[in-house]
Amino acid sequence: MQRKPALAISQVAKSFRDHHALKGVNVQVNEGRIFGLLGPNGAGKTTLIRMLTGITAPDSGSISFFGSPLTREHIAQIGYLPEERGLYKSMRVGEQALYFARLRGMQRQEAESRLRMWFEKLEVEGWWNREVADLSKGMAQKVQFIIAVLHQPRLLILDEPFSGFDPINAQRVRDAVVELKEQQGTTILLSTHDMGSVEELCDEVALLNRGEVLLDGPVESLREQARDGRFTLRFRGTVMEFTVAIGASAELIEVLHPEATVGEHEVMMRLAPDTDIASWLHWISGQVSVLACTPWQPSMRDVFIQTVEQRESKLNAL
Repeated sequence: MQRKPALAISQVAKSFRDHHALKGVNVQVNEGRIFGLLGPNGAGKTTLIRMLTGITAPDSGSISFFGSPLTREHIAQIGYLPEERGLYKSMRVGEQALYFARLRGMQRQEAESRLRMWFEKLEVEGWWNREVADLSKGMAQKVQFIIAVLHQPRLLILDEPFSGFDPINAQRVRDAVVELKEQQGTTILLSTHDMGSVEELCDEVALLNRGEVLLDGPVESLREQARDGRFTLRFRGTVMEFTVAIGASAELIEVLHPEATVGEHEVMMRLAPDTDIASWLHWISGQVSVLACTPWQPSMRDVFIQTVEQRESKLNAL
């Protein structure tokens, strides 16, 4: 099914004095998808999010929101959970959540009904009449997540939403994010360093570094590209014997457990693109005792590190 873009970010640039935070960034976030915005610190993610939430504007380029140029009027259709949390500590939890709901234009009765549903879902119901100052960090994060999603935004921006959570509550929030996508069709922009969450949640990602998009696309496609024909092979014997046996028929990239010198070993390999792996395995099995051979499955962490390191190497070579 052809999906419409919820966000179309075209040639967006932003500078702060001599610092170029974004350099002609192009990103498309498709409607009803979870899109991961990745990058090391200083990559430009925060600058881009501030543009989407109306805090700042691009120096050049354009941003469209569901087919229309993004304006401040669209902010009411956006939910935002910032990385830096902030609640009024002297207010009661329920009172503060209602206050933010009313700022979003919600009627009190509807807001309270939705709030109590979300409080129960995320196990915050016992805190309605407690002061915000009494909340733990994790509880405060759950309350702010609820505030961000309460008005049923078309676009939900989550900046490091799982930091500070224990594993159980992190999974509760992940489940809630998936439910928003699947049941309400919410488009979700997820900015995070948690690669496990990226693999579990994201349909597509973009990797920013130094204000530029290094790669973007569906998660599984990017992982397959990063695999680059590599596979792992486990054999019995010495690494020297194996190296002599393969000769120039394959590239030995890495010995995965170099501390061992005899017994079983696991190595990472790459064959030439036109090599028939089944025929090669049949041949090499006659030379050494092959125990297992599997395609290498890079994680998003592997993709992230590999891409950034390759880019830094190119920059350093200039």
